Amino acid sequence: MRWSELFIPTLRDDPAHAEAASHRLLLRGGFIRQLAAGHYSMLPIGQRVRAKVDGIIREEMDAIGGQQVHLPALHPAEVWRQSGRWEAMGEEMFRLEDRKGVDHCLGMTHEEVIALLAGEVFSYRDLPQIWYQIQTKFRDEPRPKAGVLRVREFTMKDSYSLDVDQAGLDVAFDLHHQAYTAIFRRCGLEAMDVVASSGAMGGSESVEFMVPSPAGEDWIVTCDGCDYRANLERAVSVTPEIEDGPSQGRTEPLATPGIRTIRALADAHPDRAAPERQIKTLVYVVDGKLTLVLLRGDHELLEQKLVDTLGVANLRPAHPDEIRPALGADPGSLGAVGVQHLPIIADHGLAGRRNLVTGANRDDWHLTSVDVGRDIEVERWADLRGVSLGEQCTRCCGTLDVWRGIEVGHIFKLGDRYSRAMGAMVQNAQGDSTPIVMGSYGIGVERTMAAVVEHSHDRRGIVWPVSVSPYHVVITVLRADDPQTLAVGERLYNELTAAGVEALLDDRPERPGVKFADAELIGVPYRITVGPRKLAEGLVELTTRADMGTVEVATVEVTERVVRLVNAALSAD
Repeated sequence: MRWSELFIPTLRDDPAHAEAASHRLLLRGGFIRQLAAGHYSMLPIGQRVRAKVDGIIREEMDAIGGQQVHLPALHPAEVWRQSGRWEAMGEEMFRLEDRKGVDHCLGMTHEEVIALLAGEVFSYRDLPQIWYQIQTKFRDEPRPKAGVLRVREFTMKDSYSLDVDQAGLDVAFDLHHQAYTAIFRRCGLEAMDVVASSGAMGGSESVEFMVPSPAGEDWIVTCDGCDYRANLERAVSVTPEIEDGPSQGRTEPLATPGIRTIRALADAHPDRAAPERQIKTLVYVVDGKLTLVLLRGDHELLEQKLVDTLGVANLRPAHPDEIRPALGADPGSLGAVGVQHLPIIADHGLAGRRNLVTGANRDDWHLTSVDVGRDIEVERWADLRGVSLGEQCTRCCGTLDVWRGIEVGHIFKLGDRYSRAMGAMVQNAQGDSTPIVMGSYGIGVERTMAAVVEHSHDRRGIVWPVSVSPYHVVITVLRADDPQTLAVGERLYNELTAAGVEALLDDRPERPGVKFADAELIGVPYRITVGPRKLAEGLVELTTRADMGTVEVATVEVTERVVRLVNAALSAD
């Protein structure tokens, strides 16, 4: 392809609103353009990259026996109501009503549709099955940002496994794990598999594939002494024991005028109310009912852990006007001592604790000498707190690190949740009717593309691996107005194209500096520079984008050399 004929609208400067490296560089390099918040057009060279990621995914899915399907993006509400997720998905689901007044939604995922189709599988002899599609998904994201990393419309590879039992699901899960590892490796990513929350998807187990990046929105916890790794939403750590001393007897009131925070209370009464000696009382509305959530004062609640523990669809912090009628005080003076009319769930870090301080459910007052086991009727204990950097690993007592990552893939063991709801039953070997056991597996296509940029770029621009680069080599003709120089560039272009190398001929009448900057910005792995001065010596320059190393190569040898480089890179993938 000739650059002079391509639509590559590069920008000289970073867009003011773009913060993530992938957002800046994909915009500057002419790969994408924003239509509206969370909606992006994929321009020609962006589509080439996207198609290559798509192709790698298809190859690896086909290799594990996947069969490609294409499912509707517009779903009748009834199928989501049947599974119970119409309400559970909340405001993130795009919902609409047709001219007949029938509710529909734009699909965020396709478990329900797959389970309906699986109803036509009748015997265990027809299992296992792996069905996959690469299709547009929609999410009413409240705060789209970071370019194609967090959007409202995106392309996902979603696959689904169907098995007769749990053992079959385990096999399918492992096959997808292997396929995902290969996909991300071939895309040039070092993706780490981590234990994750299943969230609204449900199921017994899930694993995310994370790429370390400051642009990531997930926090990952890893250990320096063993292979422990988990999303912060599922991570655990050793909670150091605190010596509370013997019980001081019954609780005592403590006047705390104007004090509303853990820190303010600790500063006012350092002898008795250090943060680790306080009980933090949070109030949530869980499926319409007020619930008290208790943690140590120096610990932070991870809301997803609360969601996973309770297994509820609707959960939110309570408003002050909901709290006061129930507890008699405003936030800052709340506690659980003597509360019997509301459910109480507490973090394990409070188990057995004595001589603590908590709100008295009376504005400007707290209680001291609180013994959790004696004074608070905890209905349920759970791991609710977030892990902090430097804490100890529960497996080996090593030191835990916490870092940001981009989620590029997620695999779930769904079990029979959807098959039971949608009536997908098969006859097993014993002749009994049993629900199909399902798995669900997702990869964000554009997100993977952006993750590659986050992982591989420098001050000049993107550094694409050969496997997903829009072109393998750019031939930069320094004097496009010189017939002899242009002829050599065209000859090399034709030779490389005939050898299967994807070449881009920069024949534009631009200054060399502009051509070099553009080539480095869009990140093509190799550049052949053709100029009159070197041609007089029978030479061209070959530059490797990754390290910007440049060597002089005989004009008659450069085609063979580039072919070897490209083929070696592709075969390594």
